[in-house]
Amino acid sequence: MVDPAEKARLARLEAKIAAAKKAQAPEKPHQEEHYSQAQLGWRMVTELVAGLGIGFGIGYGLDTLFGTMPVFLVLFILLGFVAGVRVMLRSAAEIQKTMTAEADKDKRD
Repeated sequence: MVDPAEKARLARLEAKIAAAKKAQAPEKPHQEEHYSQAQLGWRMVTELVAGLGIGFGIGYGLDTLFGTMPVFLVLFILLGFVAGVRVMLRSAAEIQKTMTAEADKDKRD
């Protein structure tokens, strides 16, 4: 038979071990970080391609409407590229701001 005092002591020891394991465990597995970075990369690529696609569509539509084939197409593809790059830079700044805030929070804790 187990003494109640020994049982309580074992329960406290198990709680301490669980707390120590929890403190040693990483917050986020490495795989999640990898997929998170890949997701951000694909987001930026998608933003750039969307800008180019929208510019192509508008330029081609205007050229077809006015009968001036390469003029508006080239102009709006360039404008779409610039818009896509600007959106990518804005997203990168947002991501950097989020990561900096998380790093500062971790330092304070």
